[in-house]
Amino acid sequence: MQPSKPRARRMAPDDRRATIIAATLPLVLRHGGGVTTRQIAEAAGIAEGTIFRVFPDKESVVRAVVAEAFEPAPTLRELAEVDRHLPLRERLAAAVAVLQRRLSEVFGLLAALDWTRPPDHDDADRCERPRAAPINDAFRAAIVDLIGPDAQRLRVPATEFAHVLRLLVFSGTHPLIADGRTLDAEQIVAILLDGLLDAAVPAPDPTEEGPC
Repeated sequence: MQPSKPRARRMAPDDRRATIIAATLPLVLRHGGGVTTRQIAEAAGIAEGTIFRVFPDKESVVRAVVAEAFEPAPTLRELAEVDRHLPLRERLAAAVAVLQRRLSEVFGLLAALDWTRPPDHDDADRCERPRAAPINDAFRAAIVDLIGPDAQRLRVPATEFAHVLRLLVFSGTHPLIADGRTLDAEQIVAILLDGLLDAAVPAPDPTEEGPC
């Protein structure tokens, strides 16, 4: 008589949910909305029926994956972990790289699903989700904190600098807005700190006639 295989350890509901979401993310990026629950179960190492003990249907799994990608807490933690002893330029480049990783994942998910934005939820879901304004405030505050004492070197308030940085990161990372010519972290920081005008080149004389 062969000894029976030990049963797999029963996961707590939150752990099971997190495992399913983590396994689904790369599948959605690869297959979009065509991902199947069988594929999800195989990637998560669980029985297909286990998915439906956590989620009512596949669409709920996909929505949970998108919601997880929009969750700001992990990105805010990464920003808080940027070494404050680095020079300002390097600190900003590290922060921009963190923000770009988050946005690239979000943009990739929405593109794979052919969504222009996350799907609307019912009123109860909207009440549970954090509103955009506080989240944006949190990201601006994180950037201001990262700038620290170097704020006195800026020509604008640190809050305005943080606002412009986020605008540049968003537009420079979105492949459609950037016409496929996205900006990397160093380029974005250089635009903010150095601008695009070469001060060494004299301005043209407006009295001189231009070419016919």
